[in-house]
Amino acid sequence: MDVRRLDLLRELAERGSVTAVAEATGRTPSAVSQQLKVLEREAGMPLTERSGRGVVLTSAGHALARSAADVAVALERATALWDEFRNHPSGEVSLVTFPTVGATLLPAVLTDLAEVAGLVVRATDLDPEAAEFADLTSDFDIVLAHTMPGVLPWGGRGLKAVPLLTEPLDIGLPADHRLAGRAHLTPADLVDETWLGVPPGFPFERILHAIEQQAGQRATVSQRFSDMRIIEAFIEAGLGIAFVPRFTSGAVPDSIVLKPLRGVASARQIVALVRPDVAERLAVRTVLDVLVARAARLEHAHAAV
Repeated sequence: MDVRRLDLLRELAERGSVTAVAEATGRTPSAVSQQLKVLEREAGMPLTERSGRGVVLTSAGHALARSAADVAVALERATALWDEFRNHPSGEVSLVTFPTVGATLLPAVLTDLAEVAGLVVRATDLDPEAAEFADLTSDFDIVLAHTMPGVLPWGGRGLKAVPLLTEPLDIGLPADHRLAGRAHLTPADLVDETWLGVPPGFPFERILHAIEQQAGQRATVSQRFSDMRIIEAFIEAGLGIAFVPRFTSGAVPDSIVLKPLRGVASARQIVALVRPDVAERLAVRTVLDVLVARAARLEHAHAAV
């Protein structure tokens, strides 16, 4: 069987439609369909079947798609072994990050990697709902994602998750706030405050729900933003309080104070998500190693303050 056709079958299993596979691979839908038909003839049994206006994989198609993933891993492992013999992690690595990590961690990572000849990292930023991070691995080699500890919205997808940071989420208050002098805060202190929230489905929302459960009443959320710069500007203006990441929020202005939260778990897990075949590439492993090292340095720097 042709490896390239097997890869198209795996793409169909992950993306769910011939049209999506065509867009991702730079082909026309008819070209994808033709290649899948050839693969079916090679396999000697139906791999897809009609479902409404599209097609879905048969049980045989799903089984072969899983085998295609194993083949892709083996091929990348062989390439990586050869790269190791040459001691040359060359090539292009695509990476997508969410904004706070992109601003605080990624510049140092790319500065370190600039010394590796022949290695190019192409980075961009997105901040989807937690469950959508896994989908980005179809289009990017490395996806920097965040979720609550113990919550794995990408579970069952067969992805490799490389831990980078467990980051406390503090409560950001205006410096002149009535609670600014406290050593720490509890749900009872906060439930009557006006909150600056995140879009529904974002990880921080779970902590606010936990605060509501502890305090026995609903919190008031006046505005919702995904960009920490906007949230900090609203805190400075006295328009509410919010969760602020301790390590990756950057330099917090003096007009804002950060207080740890007691009584509910208030942290997020930051990981790098990679498809198992992509994880075998020496260039990708090199980027992951630098991400892990720089994340450890960032955590250590804050622990030393």
